[in-house]
Amino acid sequence: MSKNRSFSGSISQRYALALFELSNEVNKTDEYASSLRSFMKLYYSNDNLKNYIKNPTNTTQNQKEVFEKILNVMNADKMIKNFFFILIMKKRIFFVGEIIEEFIRLVSSKKGEISANLFSSRKIDDKTISDIENEISENVKGTIKLKSKIDETLIGGIVLQIGSLMIDTSIKNKLANYKKVLMEN
Repeated sequence: MSKNRSFSGSISQRYALALFELSNEVNKTDEYASSLRSFMKLYYSNDNLKNYIKNPTNTTQNQKEVFEKILNVMNADKMIKNFFFILIMKKRIFFVGEIIEEFIRLVSSKKGEISANLFSSRKIDDKTISDIENEISENVKGTIKLKSKIDETLIGGIVLQIGSLMIDTSIKNKLANYKKVLMEN
């Protein structure tokens, strides 16, 4: 299993780095990142697209046609279209999610942004996420970009993960701490 992860990880890094370097050469890094973020929103919100991409029985020609339509609707740059077509031809389209995530991470890293995960028991609105990003950015003297994720095991509160630092203000964690104190006494 770890060999697959390192294989897909190295593939993702190579393709993401190649796209990142090309985007720098043509001064379109932000444009490409924006376009790819739009694609990822579609990818994460559409199970049919995910299943289509992961389905090995689709022909290369069929995949090209489908992606041509998707990318035309998105008004994607020619370089982005070619990037997707290379992934299809090289049979690497299965890794598209990981590749794009790695590309976006490279772009964020170049800008000095720090990515973090915010886990909550329910969806948090964009304004609240923005407020939390601004508050943390002031405290860490850097730009924080939060990825909000729902963790249904949380009763309430939030868990913030920035790299290896974890700030857990969830009710679930507080109850576990109370249980621990009671068991010790």
